[in-house]
Amino acid sequence: MLLRCFQEEFLEAGCDEAGRGCLAGPVFAAAVILPEGFILEGLNDSKQLSHTQRDLLRPIIEKEALAWAVASCDHEEIDKINILNASFLAMHRAIEKLQCQPQYLVIDGNRFKAYPQIPHSCIVKGDGKYLNIAAASILAKTHRDEYMTNLHLDYPHYNWQQNKGYPTISHRKAVIEIGLSPYHRKTFNVSDPQLNLFSKAV
Repeated sequence: MLLRCFQEEFLEAGCDEAGRGCLAGPVFAAAVILPEGFILEGLNDSKQLSHTQRDLLRPIIEKEALAWAVASCDHEEIDKINILNASFLAMHRAIEKLQCQPQYLVIDGNRFKAYPQIPHSCIVKGDGKYLNIAAASILAKTHRDEYMTNLHLDYPHYNWQQNKGYPTISHRKAVIEIGLSPYHRKTFNVSDPQLNLFSKAV
């Protein structure tokens, strides 16, 4: 069972990102502050939920949260500062957009660039442990999926409606056959077989 938050003393925001492992499109991040006593059946790490489940949970989270915000870093920023720093920057932008300022941050993962004057804790697999991080993971994922689905209309050859920019075999084949779109990230980590466009898995 997920806990509402990491600590109870300070007003806490959970933060998570989506799209870090993609070949195309922005990285999105969300920050969510949940009210005391918040319970939402089915709320979990977005990766453990279906597309339909995430879409059903999103409006409930957005309605019942004390505050929530979503922000992004585009592909050009990712190429300029690298995907890790872009993920941190997207989280900072989401935190900055919150209607009330949190006093504490919990971040999914093991690294984060400190946000000015707000202490934080990094929680490995935090989206499966705390409701506020799980809620942030769902908002980041659904907002990014919506963005990529809309982008698919202009670039149907890459099938972003299905793969959302992740390095599926068909996506990588399309890049090799058609070339890069204006929204592809150009700084692929070729040492990672999953992201290597020319690996044997293509």
